[in-house]
Amino acid sequence: MAHGGPQGQLLGADGQEVQPEALVRELNHCQALQGSPKIFLLQACRGGKRDAGVGPVALPWYWRWRRTLPAIPTQADVLQIHADAQGSPSRGSTPGSSDQADILTVYAATEGCVAYRDEKGSDLVRTLVEVLRANPRGDLLELLTEVCVCVCMGDQEIGAGLTPTP
Repeated sequence: MAHGGPQGQLLGADGQEVQPEALVRELNHCQALQGSPKIFLLQACRGGKRDAGVGPVALPWYWRWRRTLPAIPTQADVLQIHADAQGSPSRGSTPGSSDQADILTVYAATEGCVAYRDEKGSDLVRTLVEVLRANPRGDLLELLTEVCVCVCMGDQEIGAGLTPTP
């Protein structure tokens, strides 16, 4: 968890700013992590806009948010799953390979928008934990899609749409 800036940068506890892509790039070049899959979960604002949800039939949290002052966060999180399998090949890589093919980045907000949390944390992280507990051996992208659906729909029955895999 971090605070995010208006251009999507992450704001560290030391006051330093870093773009998420630069952080991912640095960690991707870490010798100890070479050849290992890397998952980044970014619970931070990516700008100052508010995502309105799905319009007139938007989620209940959206309508609660509309009635509150802008400075008061709600319990809503908007999840954007972004698997970046593109990138420039690193030195020594084979043709057709990507130095970012083993990276998955999960954002709590769409580009340019705020991410919400309350005193209990974020719906994204709570839902992710519940979905992973419900199906620990499931396909990660399918589980993240389930997280997205649960967060966006305010689904209280986590894992209802999941089928355990042997």
